Amino acid sequence: MGLWCLLVGCLGAGLTVVRPLDAASFTLTPEQRDAAITMGKRSITSDEFGREWRVSGDGTSALTVMTPFYRLALAARNSAFKGQDLAPKEIESVLKEQEGAVTFWATFRGGKSDFARFYRPMLLNGQQEVKASFAQNERTARGEPDGSYTARCVYVFPIEGLKPDDRVTLVVRDFEDKPVAKFTVDLSAMR
Repeated sequence: MGLWCLLVGCLGAGLTVVRPLDAASFTLTPEQRDAAITMGKRSITSDEFGREWRVSGDGTSALTVMTPFYRLALAARNSAFKGQDLAPKEIESVLKEQEGAVTFWATFRGGKSDFARFYRPMLLNGQQEVKASFAQNERTARGEPDGSYTARCVYVFPIEGLKPDDRVTLVVRDFEDKPVAKFTVDLSAMR
């Protein structure tokens, strides 16, 4: 009887353990691909979609981390809005463009239409500085009703040396080398 109670107690404890969040995957397994596509399709009825990959800034900036999982889920979501499914060719294309890299979509607010033109991103992983393999700053930001401007920028970094559960910091500097934004990204909290 004592052994039976111990066995049932261990089994019950095992069922109540909360599974930790999946860390960001730089390469998706077939199961993760299916999960991303399913999430994207189901998300058309949810305003919460994408929250997992958003990082708040200082009120004048925001960041979206484009992991392969999120990029595929976003593609599936966009197709679902059109009443379509992603074709296998489209899935492969989306994943190929994310291969070997992590992409950040940054949004900044400033006082002039060209304020973000010369921004320079740097990814800090502990003491390691990773330079962007691609940086596209918006040359002419969108004017807002309050007189400010919104610029959307894209920064791509190689994943060499990064682990899916790293905590990294994206620092964006202006042409005078002054920091304009700093984002701490916990990759372990994202799929």
